[in-house]
Amino acid sequence: MNADLVVMAAGMGSRYGGLKQAAPMGPDGEMIIDYSVFDAKKAGFSKAVFVIRKDIESDFREACGKRIEKIIDTYYVFQEKDNLPDKFKLPEGRVKPWGTGHAVLCAEKVVKNPFLVINADDFYGQTVYKKMFEYLSENNGMCMAGYKLGNTLSSNGTVSRGICTVENGFLREIHEYTDIPYDTDIPHDTIVSMNMWGLDTGIFDYLKNKFEIFLQDNINDPKKEFFLPEVINSRIIEKNLTVRVLETDEQWYGVTYPEDTESVKNSINNLVQKGIYKGIKE
Repeated sequence: MNADLVVMAAGMGSRYGGLKQAAPMGPDGEMIIDYSVFDAKKAGFSKAVFVIRKDIESDFREACGKRIEKIIDTYYVFQEKDNLPDKFKLPEGRVKPWGTGHAVLCAEKVVKNPFLVINADDFYGQTVYKKMFEYLSENNGMCMAGYKLGNTLSSNGTVSRGICTVENGFLREIHEYTDIPYDTDIPHDTIVSMNMWGLDTGIFDYLKNKFEIFLQDNINDPKKEFFLPEVINSRIIEKNLTVRVLETDEQWYGVTYPEDTESVKNSINNLVQKGIYKGIKE
């Protein structure tokens, strides 16, 4: 079965500073995106779609695109603030992007298969891609990678996580919690979403409808964002659909703060030394 990989790479980390998707993490300068694409292709995904901004296209292609294009069918789509339905105009003062729901919607024209959505700057672990691909291949519907909260925290500051309510292996609710410290009182085995979603192409029509409703209510709020998990929550309730939660013991790695960089590099290097990423440059 064909399945696509959609990589949300339009954001620039405000707390990290700069284009953190391009930060070298591997022993030979590999980026987290390199490992993500390697893991996805190995699992069976056949196409990568990068959601970026037009103003970073040249830098993004130079930093990683030209290398990734050699190993997988690659497409680029652009998430721009003025990419709105015809009846809406970009309000003055809007600086923030419209959010992850809008990012996925921007990929509609090139995504024709069931697809996996990931963040460009998150290292998810190899086994998760295999689980997600197998589910998308064998089922019609949505799925989510469920991480243990304790495997996703940063010792260098607080994080935001989608805390999930899971019943009988299915997602019932997801709520965004902000400013979660390393020593949080939330149980560390609580299942959280790291924005790794397996979706069907039917999500696009639903996203378009919900985005218009969002804009009607929020277009003049310069900070409001259209978040993918909130749309999926609504789709579960309104369409009586299910989202299978594929739980994992994988350790998530990500650079939320500059101080995270060294520990992420060390962790990835340990995996490389174990031979898990043999052939990543081939």
